[in-house]
Amino acid sequence: MSLLQPSFQQFTSGFTPAVSISLPPPPSFYVSVSRRSFAYCCSSQSETAVVNGRFDGRINERDEIRLGLPSKGRMAADTLDLLKDCQLSVKQVNPRQYVAQIPQLPNIEVWFQRPKDIVRKLLSGDLDLGIMGLDTVSEYGQGDDDLIIVHDALEYGDCHLSLAIPKYGIFENINSLKELAQMPQWTADRPLRVATGFTYLGPKFMNENGLKHVVFSTADGALEAAPAMGIADAILDLVSSGTTLRENNLKEIEGGVVLESQAVLVASRKALIQRKGALDTTHEILERFEAHLRAVGQFTVTANMRGRSAEEVAERVLSQPSLSGLQGPTVSPVFCKRDGKVAADYYAIVICVPKKALYKSVQQLRAIGGSGVLISPLTYIFDEETPRWRELLSKLGL
Repeated sequence: MSLLQPSFQQFTSGFTPAVSISLPPPPSFYVSVSRRSFAYCCSSQSETAVVNGRFDGRINERDEIRLGLPSKGRMAADTLDLLKDCQLSVKQVNPRQYVAQIPQLPNIEVWFQRPKDIVRKLLSGDLDLGIMGLDTVSEYGQGDDDLIIVHDALEYGDCHLSLAIPKYGIFENINSLKELAQMPQWTADRPLRVATGFTYLGPKFMNENGLKHVVFSTADGALEAAPAMGIADAILDLVSSGTTLRENNLKEIEGGVVLESQAVLVASRKALIQRKGALDTTHEILERFEAHLRAVGQFTVTANMRGRSAEEVAERVLSQPSLSGLQGPTVSPVFCKRDGKVAADYYAIVICVPKKALYKSVQQLRAIGGSGVLISPLTYIFDEETPRWRELLSKLGL
């Protein structure tokens, strides 16, 4: 049976948890987890019943579609930058207010919340859409079927959730999760102590990887100090560059990565199906995100080239490996007036080129007779339909 015990005096302020949660481990697998559970209340006009932060299946009766955004930190700034780049700037009358608008989406109401509260309020029905890290939705969503990841790679907030151990002492020659699990020190009486804020993903990962004697201490903040203080043997925390780990004499180990994470767009399944306009608004947001992210780092290259026909010019362009573009070059005649007659001695070539291949592409264009080369960054690339939209409809059974 799992042990439930608060640690670091985290819950000694008089707060009584509504529910304590522990994973059912295999025999002799010890887990110490302390979790807070919140019950959210809805307005008296709502018919929604919420118990311990869970939604009973009916949506709140309101006209607006609510989008939850991170309220502080780098994730908040990067989210606002992404929306601005997609022509969806968020307008706040007062920076101290937690509610805002997106003028281009008049039926959207923006709410600034802590990322974990965005997940909880998606589950309670108080939000319909939200942006947060995959680590957050995985930890606080706990695999709930009502949460649908609409876009899984918004390309910021990159990090990974990883197990880290000291470089010294009994761990000096331990370099993999398998070696850690096989250490004879861990017994029912003396389990491996792990400090973490991820009290759902942590025990789940250890369980799946066969570590039998583990106890988790819940903690927030500077976990890197826990092993040196003797509070824990290892930590499970988010890692970006790994600099903080190294500076505190900690190391990651092979097989110890629990989750690769970045910012994601998440929706409530029930809201998408039941709330008027939610699916159409999600479609527009998704298309804007996809079009912008696909265009990042792409450039339009235009050049003029002499040729007998468009086909002959296209043949020359396609002979160069860096000039194929997204689906092939666009070749069109350039008309000029000569001796009183309209003629097409030149053809204009337009291709899309990634930044890393830009200079090489210009060189290849010149080599086959291109001149007057113009370069401009792309803002959007719209497909006929985004693959993620088709995937979303499939998840909804539509």
